[in-house]
Amino acid sequence: MSYTSNPKAPKIRMEAVKLVRKGWSIRKVARYYGYAPSTVSRWVKKAPADGRSVIPTESSRPHTHPKTTDPEVVSKIIKKRLECNRCGEVVHYLLGKDGVSVSLSTVKRWLGKTSLIKKKSKWKKYKKIFPRPEVTKSGDLVQIDTIHLDYNGKKYYVFTVLDVYSRWAYARFSFKCNTYEAIKSIELAERDAPFVFEVVQSDHGPEFSRHFSKHLESINKRHRHSRVRTPNDNAHLERFNRTIQEECIFYLGWHPDPRKIIDALPEYLFFYNNKRPHLSLNFLTPAQVLQSY
Repeated sequence: MSYTSNPKAPKIRMEAVKLVRKGWSIRKVARYYGYAPSTVSRWVKKAPADGRSVIPTESSRPHTHPKTTDPEVVSKIIKKRLECNRCGEVVHYLLGKDGVSVSLSTVKRWLGKTSLIKKKSKWKKYKKIFPRPEVTKSGDLVQIDTIHLDYNGKKYYVFTVLDVYSRWAYARFSFKCNTYEAIKSIELAERDAPFVFEVVQSDHGPEFSRHFSKHLESINKRHRHSRVRTPNDNAHLERFNRTIQEECIFYLGWHPDPRKIIDALPEYLFFYNNKRPHLSLNFLTPAQVLQSY
């Protein structure tokens, strides 16, 4: 780190040196510019003789440090990274198993200095959001989301899909939460739905990444992301998520067995779409709305 941030300092140093070369004493130049005589003396010694107009500012970074990492440890960090080709946490764990005492921050710092790990961008790249389509029929806007659950310390998921116009809903159990499962869920939902999906809306979850968007584009559908930190954009589906948890999932127990959920979902979806009256639909069911449409 440089000892001064004054952009005019390089030019001032050279001007002081030129005055000394013209015959001014070092003390007189020091008083004129307001610097110590020893400082002006060092400038005179460092000043180049090639006629340049500035003396550049040098870094004040120390050449050595009493607590610097042992070069042997650094070589072991680099060697272990090249052997396993894993992240800093794994490299730190493997070094610990080999008896190398070093902190995780030191491992990450040296991997960064040697460009062996890629640093994450400080700026999260949000997706472009086109205007919300006007909902005039089924399929104009279909929302998709993921419910995160756990059973005996293990995570499992329920992908939910809802048509905003008719409130027709679909849900699918999954042991994984990734783009492949999200794509499969939207395909199975459209296969069961009596209408065609046109716009699919989701939040910014990793399962709804650009690969999910590209797949929808390949089958002539548009993917719209909700606004960041605005769950009201998916309000219809968020309400369905609460309903299916209260009336189906948590009805089986606070931490129900996944097999019970898999068996209960088809029966509940049939009840929800065909028999359960919806207050927002004037006490009609989604099936009745679809029939009238």
